[in-house]
Amino acid sequence: MHAISPEAARFDVFEEPYQVDPADALRWFRDKEPVFFSPKLGYWVVSRYDDVKAVFRDTSSFSPSIALEKVTPNSDAANTILARHNYAMDRTLVNEDEPAHMERRRALLHSFLPEELTHHEPMVRRLAHEYVDRFIDRGEADLVNEMLWEVPLTVALHFLGVPEEDMATLRRYSIAHTVNTWGRPTPEQQLAVADAVGNFWTLAGDVLEKMRADPSGHGWMKYAIRRQKELPEVVTDSYLHSMMMAGLVAAHETTANATANALRLLLEHREAWDEICADPSLIPNAVEECLRLSGSIIAWRRLALTDAVVGGVTIPKGAKLLIVMASANHDARHFENPDVLDIHRDNATDHLSFGYGSHQCMGKNLGRMEIRIFLEELTRRLPHMELVPDQDFTYLPNTSFRGPDHLRVRWDPARNPERTTAEARAPRASFPIGAPTRNAVSRPVRVAAAWRETDDVLALALEDPAGHDLPGWSAGAHIDLIAGPFERKYSLCGDPADRSRYLIAIKREDAGRGGSANIHANVKVGDTLRIRGPKNHFRLDEEVRQAVLIAGGIGITPILAMADRLKAAGRDYAIHYAGRAASAMALVGRAQRDHGAALHLYPAADGRRLDLAAVLVAAPDADVYACGPERMLDALDTLMTGRRDRLHMERFAAADAALDLRDAEPFEVELRDSGLSLDVSADRTLLQALRAAGIDVPSDCEEGLCGSCEVHVLAGEVDHRDKVLSAAERAGNARMMSCCSRGRGRISVAL
Repeated sequence: MHAISPEAARFDVFEEPYQVDPADALRWFRDKEPVFFSPKLGYWVVSRYDDVKAVFRDTSSFSPSIALEKVTPNSDAANTILARHNYAMDRTLVNEDEPAHMERRRALLHSFLPEELTHHEPMVRRLAHEYVDRFIDRGEADLVNEMLWEVPLTVALHFLGVPEEDMATLRRYSIAHTVNTWGRPTPEQQLAVADAVGNFWTLAGDVLEKMRADPSGHGWMKYAIRRQKELPEVVTDSYLHSMMMAGLVAAHETTANATANALRLLLEHREAWDEICADPSLIPNAVEECLRLSGSIIAWRRLALTDAVVGGVTIPKGAKLLIVMASANHDARHFENPDVLDIHRDNATDHLSFGYGSHQCMGKNLGRMEIRIFLEELTRRLPHMELVPDQDFTYLPNTSFRGPDHLRVRWDPARNPERTTAEARAPRASFPIGAPTRNAVSRPVRVAAAWRETDDVLALALEDPAGHDLPGWSAGAHIDLIAGPFERKYSLCGDPADRSRYLIAIKREDAGRGGSANIHANVKVGDTLRIRGPKNHFRLDEEVRQAVLIAGGIGITPILAMADRLKAAGRDYAIHYAGRAASAMALVGRAQRDHGAALHLYPAADGRRLDLAAVLVAAPDADVYACGPERMLDALDTLMTGRRDRLHMERFAAADAALDLRDAEPFEVELRDSGLSLDVSADRTLLQALRAAGIDVPSDCEEGLCGSCEVHVLAGEVDHRDKVLSAAERAGNARMMSCCSRGRGRISVAL
């Protein structure tokens, strides 16, 4: 039996820490015990990003069948009440195993396609406008009660094709369903909850029968009824009844809660609110960041179908898992500054709030559309709105869903923009359906200082134009610097504790694509540039016992930041820095000053050569971090074949890194989890084809350098064009970078 730590023994999802802030309640576990058994809950809890994602992906080992199982079993009396209503909630899209799940998902996917969802946008905009009209001249409102429940519920009914029912009754039924499934009601509460859930089941059946009489017209449920006639073995009667009830909850409750969470976050961080008021183009990324930081779906459940290993911990067959996306979304191993609201965050869409893999939320893009429109309407018409001070935020106690019961705001009606200009009433922004792209947002910075480190290395100090602190960063992080038409990656090499500025060093590459030469020639103090990040694909393990840091040329920039951190942490480390000549080696003065005997210099002009083999032999148990030219990294990759798990490398964005599709051939890809097949033409990448099909795939560099867009290959041969995988990994043919690598003929991937 797995040993239970004191912390795990005390953990209780129904106590205040988890109910108030689930991500913070799991902070200690993310760092010290990321997969643990909770005896009070009877579940294994999974808290880290990579582990949560791995469980979602592995449907052969982890079944969603318990996703709607009651966390707190009903009393006999409550079950009697449910039986009186013939309650028989069964399989839905969230709790069904393969292959039945994908068969039904494919059969019913049509209404969720981006081109279909655009038909709902005018109604969402009209409703948002009308509801704001109701309270805009009053000066105060409870946005949950007066807007955020009713509008998403109306949209949900319209999407499903259901006639509008009594809003208050449906809200009460929806809350009862959440408590019944994911809560811990007392025996007395169970009776009232069971009666409400039973009535909800009866209502869903009655509505379904009315729709069967005339299934023509718009609406997902009507479409499903029509599909049942074509596929009676796939779309069954019991499935339709269960989906009717589940759809009434899923299509509106999560959106209502997510919007309330987002508004609270943004109004508590006034600088972010003011930014999206001034620039509505920031709203899509702000929505993703709010979903990451405080999404409405905080956890799902899985059942282990076999003995399996998660995060190095063996999960026994038959065990139940609580996979906490809210915790994963705060994992510093994936997100820089994970607890900070950063509406400019370029990987905000990596969040797991919609799940991942074959069971990713089908309605994610409808929810995105609604939240964006709510924010556009409120920032445009009530930019001076603020939270009512000292209000208590309360949440429905449960394991998996989160949103405030009330959200009270106030404003001065005399300052309403539309009282002075009619333009304030007209929508300012329209947002494309789907997740925002990585190029959709960037952050302005001012060049505060510039100096020459060497003849061909220019150092820049960058600061926020308004004097605000910049986001924190960790050793190994970089930014994407946008200067005119050029965008290049540069590692941060200053002091992470100094939030007032970022330091970067830029080597002029005369044989490159012109970006570094443009910066050297044209960028000057006082200029405003734009950046993306910081982000970190070259992360330092600060708990490492011994580290060998190897830098070639300008590769010293991330290496020096790592050395600073290891020194501060009291770790055993050595720096091996090779360059053309001492005079051409950037940051060497600071390296000598701060790292003394730990620094070993190899200026080739002085006859000193870096002997990689000797360095590795001298430190056989060390973790090796290296950044430099391709020749050096390839040699390390070969030398460390037997201990590649200890090798961590970052490659330069070389001059030939620009994606070249001139020799590309078209290929076909089967998305095994999604049940789709896509044709990838010769002039587009797999990543582009996936996005066009509505499949969310994280990405960053889109040059095959960072590994963010990796997909798992199940069958077929890959034409590898990345600079991430080793020769052995390429030969294994189990992974590919979707931004640049291609299939040779037909391939199958796990998406």
